[in-house]
Amino acid sequence: MIKHVVAFDVSMGKSTMVIYNRHRQCEFEGEILHNRPSFEQLHETLEQLTKQDGQAPEIVFEATGVYSKGLEKFLQDTHYPYCCLNPVQAKKETKSMRRQKTDTADAHKLAQTHFRNERVHTYVEDDYYKQMRAWSRYYDELDTEINHLHNRMHAILQQSFPELETLFSTRSALFLNIVQLYPHPDEVLAHSKTIIRNRLKQNTRKNLSLKRAEEKAECLLAAAKDSYPALSNQDVRCDQVRDYAQRIAELKEKKEQFKVVPMSRTQ
Repeated sequence: MIKHVVAFDVSMGKSTMVIYNRHRQCEFEGEILHNRPSFEQLHETLEQLTKQDGQAPEIVFEATGVYSKGLEKFLQDTHYPYCCLNPVQAKKETKSMRRQKTDTADAHKLAQTHFRNERVHTYVEDDYYKQMRAWSRYYDELDTEINHLHNRMHAILQQSFPELETLFSTRSALFLNIVQLYPHPDEVLAHSKTIIRNRLKQNTRKNLSLKRAEEKAECLLAAAKDSYPALSNQDVRCDQVRDYAQRIAELKEKKEQFKVVPMSRTQ
C-alpha cells in the first residue's frame, strides 16, 4: 500500500516538489534546486518518510532530457526507487486532469495519478553499459565532425590549391600535414626542394624516408608550377584551410584512442 508519494515537475536547474499522503492529501509543496545542499535536504526528507512509514516513498517525475538527469543521479546514489515517466506516458496518464499548464499543477497531477496507475520503477542500468553507449556516440560524433571538416577543406582547396587532392590521399596524415604547410602553390614555390623535403619529413609523425620525402617535394613543386589558384596566398581562407587540416588531424588522433576503451573509466 502506498503511504507517501513524492512527485517532481522538473525544469532547468530546479524542480517543483509535492508530497502526498495515503489519503491523497498534499502535505508539502515547494521548490528544490538541483544542487548539493538541496539534494542533501531532500535526502533527509526521504529518510524521515521512510522511517515514519516503514517503507520508502513512491517517487515519480517526468523525464525532461538533460534537466532530469541530476535528480536521477541523486536518487540512484541514495538507492531510492523511482518512476521516471516518458513525456508521452505522463501526458496520457494525466490527460483527463490537465486544464492549465503550471509547474505546481503538473507536480500535483503526477502525484495524484500515481495512486491509481500501476507504474513500474525505472530500471537502473549498470554504469558500464551507459559508458559504452556514451563512448559509441562520442565516436560517431567525431566521425561526423571529421567528414564535415573534410567537406569544408575540399571547398577551399579547390580554390587555393586543387592539385593537392589529386597528388595525395585526402584521408592520409601526410596530406593533412601538407595542407597545413602548403595550402597555396605560392607557399611551395617560395622554398627549395631541399627545404620542402626536410619540412615534410620533420612534420610527418609516421616514418617518412628521406627518399620518399624528396619524391613528394618534387611532386609538390611540379604541381605548384602548373597550378592557377582562384585565391591569393594572402587570402584568409588559406589560414582557414590550415585550421581545418589541423583540427581533422587532432580528431583522427582522438579516434585512434577509441580503438581500446580504457576499462578503468567504465568500471
